[in-house]
Amino acid sequence: MNALINLHNSIFGLVQKLAGEWLLPTLARFTFAAVLMMYFWNSAVTKLGDGIFGILSPSFGGYTQIWPRAIEAAGYDLSAMSWFQWLVVVAGTAAEFILPLLILIGLFTRLASIAMIGFVFMQSLTDIVGHHADASTIGSWFDRIHDSQILDQRLFWVTILVVLIVKGAGPFSVDRALSRQGSNNF
Repeated sequence: MNALINLHNSIFGLVQKLAGEWLLPTLARFTFAAVLMMYFWNSAVTKLGDGIFGILSPSFGGYTQIWPRAIEAAGYDLSAMSWFQWLVVVAGTAAEFILPLLILIGLFTRLASIAMIGFVFMQSLTDIVGHHADASTIGSWFDRIHDSQILDQRLFWVTILVVLIVKGAGPFSVDRALSRQGSNNF
């Protein structure tokens, strides 16, 4: 039995040594870029108004995605929306572009990951309360169904982001380049 334990420890000690501090953050950023970056960017595009300053003139879709109950109560009249609601749509749209980009290039990765977790939380709350997500869309943990859009999928999203908060961006990042120039570890 000791031989088996020693073999196990030797093999996985080598795996851990080879993986070092680079594997998990690099894999987490790659996974985020491969799976979620275009999801968020495409969502942001649907919120843009016309023209070069479209972000400042959110589309009807921007309001219906973020303020579904309020836009319905306003009779789907965009002019009835408040300046605060406008600000939230503009900020949410900007966040969907900026935060994934920061994670992709590895700049302020820990802060961007914390902000993305907050974004995912608010997105989930909006889906549940504002869009009246049904029980199967919300899902349940510790059941046999593994693919609910809110609890199951977004737990994976948040787990990837937590890895980046704990481990940082990894060696292939702007954060690492900046930390070599100074003593800061983003």
